[in-house]
Amino acid sequence: MLRAGIIGLPNVGKSTLFNALIRSRKAPAENYPFCTIDPNIGIVQIPDDRLKQISAVAKVNTLIPTAIEFVDIAGLVKGASKGEGLGNKFLSHIREVDAIVHVVRCFEDPDIAHVTGNIDPIRDIEIVNYELIIADIELLHKRKEKIYKEVKHGEKHAIAEDQILNKIEAHLNSGKPVLTLNLSKEERELIKNCPFLTDKPSIYVANLKESTIGMGFNDPYAAKVREYVQTHIGCDTIAVCAQLESDLIDLAPEEAAEYMKELGITESSLDALIRTTYKLLGLRTFFTFNEKEVRAWTVRSDTPAVKAAGLIHSDFERGFVRAEVIHWDKLVSAGSVAHAREKGYYRIEGKDYIVNDGDVILFKVNV
Repeated sequence: MLRAGIIGLPNVGKSTLFNALIRSRKAPAENYPFCTIDPNIGIVQIPDDRLKQISAVAKVNTLIPTAIEFVDIAGLVKGASKGEGLGNKFLSHIREVDAIVHVVRCFEDPDIAHVTGNIDPIRDIEIVNYELIIADIELLHKRKEKIYKEVKHGEKHAIAEDQILNKIEAHLNSGKPVLTLNLSKEERELIKNCPFLTDKPSIYVANLKESTIGMGFNDPYAAKVREYVQTHIGCDTIAVCAQLESDLIDLAPEEAAEYMKELGITESSLDALIRTTYKLLGLRTFFTFNEKEVRAWTVRSDTPAVKAAGLIHSDFERGFVRAEVIHWDKLVSAGSVAHAREKGYYRIEGKDYIVNDGDVILFKVNV
């Protein structure tokens, strides 16, 4: 299962957001730096309204969503790349995740200490990104040292890799993360042995206070974060009140809805964050159903049908014959499998068919 790591400075609301995402109080969220030391890991279901619509056609009540893992990582401080705070541990935990959710504090609260003394979201973003860039430069230098002899002996593959590393080094030295550098598929293949922290898919969370969550990006701090991230990093930003979302998990659904209505919001921001993170990881969802359940399955964007079948059972991959495929909205519009077949909506696909997001698949196997 792929992982998204929640990062940021201490006391910005990472653990509070994590608790809201997994709907528990698993992670300590106290008012002091480094209350999180070892990473907390939780499985989060992907909200998907398509499951209900497919279940109405399939006439089954059991819905099984797909999921991803979120990891609550210890807060970073200035100098982390040199071992300050929990720096080395923090950086090693980031290396283990597949995407980054960067939480930025956008609220004033005298009862919650800020490690730099005052609220400045752009400065906070730059502190974290600077430390990641410095760590990447050190990683790059180690890789260049490792391939130095091969480059000196004129080995073409090493020379090509060294040239790309030089290109990346200049980019990092200008203060820019690797993910903002336009690298070709071939160039990325050459640097696969050098997993840069700043090359991980990222999303930013502007963590607002409860009284301004209804403002969204009209909140001055959140607006600054979104503008900065769009201009300098090219990533999405989502406005969330982590404390509110954490409080909502203790309420009954009706109470939660009424509370949000009082605050001027119609739905939780968490669903948008979860779905965006899912896409950020390069994941797609396909569906299967039988007389007992409708189930969502996760695949990477380039997964062929035969490998998707193997997720259900290894025998399905080994005995794959064909896949009967229909897009979920065509199935729903038809109202039943029989009508969908009559209208010619179902397609027969072979093992090399690349599964699309929203496909409903019936695998035919010979086992």
